[in-house]
Amino acid sequence: MADAMIRIKSLYADLAASMEALRADQGAVDRSREKVTNALNDGNAHYGINTGFGILASERIEEELLYELQQNILLSHACGVGDPVPPEITRLMLQLKIHALGLGQSGISLSTFNQLLAFDKSGLTPWVPSRGSVGASGDLAPLAHLCLPLIGRGEVWNETESGKMPAEDAMKLLGINPVQLKEKDGLALINGTQLMTAYGAYVLERALVLQKEADILAAMSLEALQGSAAPFDPRIHNIRPHPGQITVAGNIRKLLEKSESMDSHRDCGRVQDPYCLRCVPQVHGASRDALAFAMNTIETELNSVTDNPLVFDNGDIISGGNFHGQPLALAMDFAAIALAELASISERRTYLLLEGHDGLPKLLMKDTGVNSGFMMPQYTAAALVSENKVLCHPASVDSIPTSLGQEDHVSMGSISALKLLSVLRNVERVLAVEFLTAAQALDFRAPLNPGQGVLIAHELLRSQIEHAQKDYEVRNDLDLCATILRQGELASGVEAEIGSLT
Repeated sequence: MADAMIRIKSLYADLAASMEALRADQGAVDRSREKVTNALNDGNAHYGINTGFGILASERIEEELLYELQQNILLSHACGVGDPVPPEITRLMLQLKIHALGLGQSGISLSTFNQLLAFDKSGLTPWVPSRGSVGASGDLAPLAHLCLPLIGRGEVWNETESGKMPAEDAMKLLGINPVQLKEKDGLALINGTQLMTAYGAYVLERALVLQKEADILAAMSLEALQGSAAPFDPRIHNIRPHPGQITVAGNIRKLLEKSESMDSHRDCGRVQDPYCLRCVPQVHGASRDALAFAMNTIETELNSVTDNPLVFDNGDIISGGNFHGQPLALAMDFAAIALAELASISERRTYLLLEGHDGLPKLLMKDTGVNSGFMMPQYTAAALVSENKVLCHPASVDSIPTSLGQEDHVSMGSISALKLLSVLRNVERVLAVEFLTAAQALDFRAPLNPGQGVLIAHELLRSQIEHAQKDYEVRNDLDLCATILRQGELASGVEAEIGSLT
């Protein structure tokens, strides 16, 4: 049984361990299935096993049609539209579905469960449209597309120009035969929150690194702007002990250690810096605390059973609402706001870098006029920050009835999930702008070295991108900066030299 906890911090390793454990031991799945078999023989109506679905729950299905019922729910619910879910997130969806079913309270048949495991082991990744879920009876449409290939229908990712191919063709190449769905199988496959959870887990695992990178970039800008280290004094933060605030202040102090630049202007007479420098612990820290809340919610969901009805050890089969995505919708809306604020304050620091303070040339180039310098990257950052303001409107405040009113309150958690990924990508790009401009500004502070962490970050970028003397096509450098951030190179490179940031 897959009884080990899945954690965001070790998401991929934990899921790999779960898949391996479930390939070795399917006892919990088998015992749960036995309860479904017993229920089929008790003469009673059991939702989704021998009845219709949703508004059709009162319709009793004849025994000879029960297999067809389960196949039909995949076919009828596979009505998603739009761009596909990114394959890396679809892989998470598949593994999360396997993990949840493996907890042994869904009653899925062993044959269908083993088909899921075969897909995971072979690397087959279903092609799943991203739109069509309202986040209430789980992610019905996306999960139907995820599981259609099990029966030889639908599509999977491949290397063709279109990016996809018929699942049946891919399965033939791998020697995998379509499976015959049995009673409850189809319902167990499509009920659940795996689309929402996969998006949330993917983004928040990435956020664990991104929040460190935001601290590094803030320290770079602080050094470049000859800001004060005083606002990071631990005494300030210990009397307002929000955990994130204390953590960020500690990170900044560590990044600034051994700074020649800081020492050079310690007695310059400047009393206070703008908020985007002075209040980094308070802003970044609040985002950290909000993200920690979201992570806790997502981790709970990672280790939950979210389909319907549920099968219990005493044989009870109970219909409930664990598929409702409200906890996820609220958490992901909150996480989007938290991430967006990291970009919002970053763009303000970029703006300051361009203003020409304390000996820095305006627009970070000496010969402006004929050159525009770094004027336009700030436009890009501003555009993305503004876009995030629209994306951060909470999806969770909306609801619309479905299933002829049977499902009369829905979470829109799937919309929260899709927006969250978009916000993440925008934040990465905004931070990339600060990375490029802060490095350019630091060049003008030579020969004085910045703090040890800032120095490593600056050297890492300069090993790949040269100082700009005149206008050039900056897009490629912004792409490279975003890649460095997205792959975690900045955080890992700095931590390798100065020790772990928190």
